[in-house]
Amino acid sequence: MKKIQSLSISCIAAVALISVPSAIAAPKQIAMQVGSVFNAPKGTENFLQSGKNSIFISNTSNRSADITITAVDLTGAQSWQRVIDGGGDEVTTASIVDAAGNIWLTGAASLAPSIETQTPTTGIDNPDDVRIFDTQTAQGEMKNLALWKVSSAGDLTATYLYPLVDVPVATAISVNSSGVSIAGSITSKPFLISSSLIGEFSKLISFGTQKTTLKAVVRNVDGSVNLFGSSSETLGGKKLAGVRDGVLLKVTKGGAITSVVRSSATKATRSWNSADSSLLLTGPVISGKIIESAITKFTSAFTPSWTARYPSTGISLATSGGGNSYLAFTAKSTISGVASWRAPAPTLVVLTFDNKGAIKAAHSFPGVLAPLNLHYTRERGVIGLGSGSDGAVMIFTLASR
Repeated sequence: MKKIQSLSISCIAAVALISVPSAIAAPKQIAMQVGSVFNAPKGTENFLQSGKNSIFISNTSNRSADITITAVDLTGAQSWQRVIDGGGDEVTTASIVDAAGNIWLTGAASLAPSIETQTPTTGIDNPDDVRIFDTQTAQGEMKNLALWKVSSAGDLTATYLYPLVDVPVATAISVNSSGVSIAGSITSKPFLISSSLIGEFSKLISFGTQKTTLKAVVRNVDGSVNLFGSSSETLGGKKLAGVRDGVLLKVTKGGAITSVVRSSATKATRSWNSADSSLLLTGPVISGKIIESAITKFTSAFTPSWTARYPSTGISLATSGGGNSYLAFTAKSTISGVASWRAPAPTLVVLTFDNKGAIKAAHSFPGVLAPLNLHYTRERGVIGLGSGSDGAVMIFTLASR
């Protein structure tokens, strides 16, 4: 991968971060730094980091729609490449790496259900009147929710299918030792489905209507699930407070909603679009012509530990690791706490926070417009995929040139 030359920028920054429940004293000044940017392989749509390998994922078209996964090591050399092609059409829309380095992808497929298909075996309680979809066999159409497992060495070790009545759109996936959980939509209605690690699916359940969107999912060790997104309707007895509220849902292993927390602002639209297992969340806050990216660290009880907002285009992602929290967002003006710096144009910025929400570092990435995904690994630190104004897709890291 070719490194793109970037111009060094340095300025003195002071921090004024408002937190919940109390304000944080301003820490020592920091300097804006410039991170590194690299070209991603052409056609890359998604990106993961598995150990020392960067994993580039793209939906490709040959005789049918296929999935191409390419692993590149720290030197930039290709480690392996895998094409997922079962003879029909396959498309992936969400992916994740588990603790062992396996790559899990989910999406839609038109493969015949008889090929490596698991029959749903687990029923669920439904005390909250959550709708359960009946399923039927779908042959020749992409009406199967698909789950693929690829080893860290690039071997396709499992393909699991769940037949549906319409084409599913998976938006998020979470995996741990207790199984896999997938969130998405079908006929524009949000759904959640879980599976064991050997493809034994629970029944697919739906929350709300088209007025609710699920953007992120975090699976707990006990099989319960946390869901994050936005809604303009009543959920779990909690009514709409703004124009559209960010929502945090706790769902039992059996599929019952046990808690709903709404993040709202008067006459504003809010959403949680990114979440990690530590319950670090980010999403847009839109009030009239004012657009900000919010970042909040929640406790397991969905109580904010600290929070902050920054003027942006509304696009943001968050992740945590190494004792820090990270926010990647598209800045379009000044940044509170970073003095004497203004985005010359909408520009990708990554802020680093300590465990109390104080800014420790700030990095800008000239030429990169918006984050597409964001990861932290021991081998690479913070690394992500971003898009440029010309449509090019690039890798960005906090490491200097």
